[in-house]
Amino acid sequence: MTDDLPDRTGPLPGVVALSGVTALPALFADEGRVRAFAAVALGAGSAAEVARAAGLTSKVTAAALRRLREHGVVTSGDGGALVVAHERFGELARAGRPAAETAGHTGADDRAGLIVRTFVKDGRLVRLPARWTRKKVVLRHIAEQTFTPGVEYPERTVDEKLRAWCDDGDVDHVTLRRYLVDLDHLRRSGGTYWRPDQSVRAGIA
Repeated sequence: MTDDLPDRTGPLPGVVALSGVTALPALFADEGRVRAFAAVALGAGSAAEVARAAGLTSKVTAAALRRLREHGVVTSGDGGALVVAHERFGELARAGRPAAETAGHTGADDRAGLIVRTFVKDGRLVRLPARWTRKKVVLRHIAEQTFTPGVEYPERTVDEKLRAWCDDGDVDHVTLRRYLVDLDHLRRSGGTYWRPDQSVRAGIA
């Protein structure tokens, strides 16, 4: 049995629409811009102070600051003084990471959502995926949507809640309950069931 599921920034406001990290070498290739940036980093808060500290003419200073502002690495602080926009460098660093690294969690979330939408329709479980990795995604979704962590449920209530997922589907509520217990999405003691807190589950290998 197979699963019929396919296997598979714009510029910041006020910043020049250039490729973030790749634009930095060109930005700092100019000595005047490097000296102006260094002056701001060392505390020069106005164009006149930058010109004096960097040893630049007012014209060169104005051009350098304009470019630095365009790229978002220099900005005006709360009092209007020039400051280095340290958060901009963080943004550029994140933008420069490999796609696989930056897309990690988002890609995984999108993939999980696709799996759930394939096997759960209108709040009903159509069937469980044949592949175990996909089956775990669907079962986690059902547990999270059905049971509140730490709340104790009698077996009768658990069965009623799981039957709602199984209407017109290929899986019965007993099988579904067994899977949830086996995967530790539900725990039981006697006739009582509860969903463990996520932080508790994370500590269980």
